[in-house]
Amino acid sequence: MDNDLYPDKHTIPVSAYALGERIELKDVKIGKKILGFPLMIMVEAGKYAMVFRYGAVVLFNMESEEEEDFIARITPAISDPFSDPKIEEAEVIFDRNSEESAANGIIRLQDSSIERLRVVADVLAKSVVLSHYESSIAAAFDSVEPFARNLRKSGRRFYSSKKLLEQIGNALLIQHKMVGRVEVGENPDILWERPDLERLYARLIDEYEVLDRDRALERKLDLISRTAETLLNLLQGTRSLRLELYIVILIILELLISIYQIFLWGK
Repeated sequence: MDNDLYPDKHTIPVSAYALGERIELKDVKIGKKILGFPLMIMVEAGKYAMVFRYGAVVLFNMESEEEEDFIARITPAISDPFSDPKIEEAEVIFDRNSEESAANGIIRLQDSSIERLRVVADVLAKSVVLSHYESSIAAAFDSVEPFARNLRKSGRRFYSSKKLLEQIGNALLIQHKMVGRVEVGENPDILWERPDLERLYARLIDEYEVLDRDRALERKLDLISRTAETLLNLLQGTRSLRLELYIVILIILELLISIYQIFLWGK
């Protein structure tokens, strides 16, 4: 196949979707395979898709109906699909005479080579997955905030250890996915083969604020985890205090019973 995928086109649309927790690449049985990882396939002439194992797909030069059809066809390969998939949309302009750049949803490339489109797909996929995690973290903040607010206002602890453990587990799980699966802070493998594309990658990363958003999420995750752990420690401390109080009460009762029995025997 010619490495220049769109020699006769000046502009194409591109869309990135976060569809689920994971996509089994071996179960995607659509079109003609171009690359193995990330999986790149030609759905039909002039229409390409890049599928990422961590649950994102990037679609090139497809209409809305074609995108919906593609997503429907790969749904069986998606593990734990999201109820509200996130989407990033952009326009790619090919112009050999202009400097490569990204701004306001417009990405300028010098050509439509597979390597350049891989760089674009990598950044858009990371960005759309970050959008999903940002929504998840916002929901986690909303659930933890009432616990801390009630503690500040009344000093009473209206929460359960089960809910707090769920929040800690959720924060740890998101951190694991971001670091272990998505590898947001890692450069794509294509840059090892094509170091000349590092400038393009850096500009895309900067435009979509991928690294800044990743760091912000890490700080929020750490705050949620520490808040939940603090509240859990307070809850466990209260339970320990109650247990000690119960033990003291039982000892006193036992002493009183012993004194009473001695008093009876003394008679």
